[in-house]
Amino acid sequence: MGDFWVFGYGSLIWRPGFAHTETRPARLHGFRRSLCVLSHVHRGTPQRPGLVLGLDRGGSCLGLAFLVPGELREEVVAYLRERELVTNVYVERTLGVRLAGGERVEALTYVVDRGHPQYGGAMDVDHAVARVRGAVGLSGPNEDYVINTVEHLKALGIRDHWLEAVAAALN
Repeated sequence: MGDFWVFGYGSLIWRPGFAHTETRPARLHGFRRSLCVLSHVHRGTPQRPGLVLGLDRGGSCLGLAFLVPGELREEVVAYLRERELVTNVYVERTLGVRLAGGERVEALTYVVDRGHPQYGGAMDVDHAVARVRGAVGLSGPNEDYVINTVEHLKALGIRDHWLEAVAAALN
């Protein structure tokens, strides 16, 4: 099989963790970035869940597309499945994204499963801050995850006003 694309919208932007030969800004239509997943492993525990991002339906999402050499497909997909499907709150899908410049490509993407018990749904800033503050998982404090994501999005020229409000309230 040939080279393939992976779409990142949250921590994959600042910590992809896999080999790739190209990184391009990309937009995914039909889904939006949302702090809607109750994290039981990476940024929280089952007793004290944190919040992490998911692609929830509706709107569109600006992120990054990573081009992965075909010979690394098995290795990279295995890595992503271990990272993203640890509790199966995400569904692995191949979706069309539009790269900067207009080219449309298919990209491996992880979309939140709204029927999963860890789906937190929409919440206001205060509720999100209360959930994030103090939560810690295997990958560290939940606050670091939110703040790092916002800083990296801003560096790429991507604004997410709701997520920025959550990060500002955590500082």
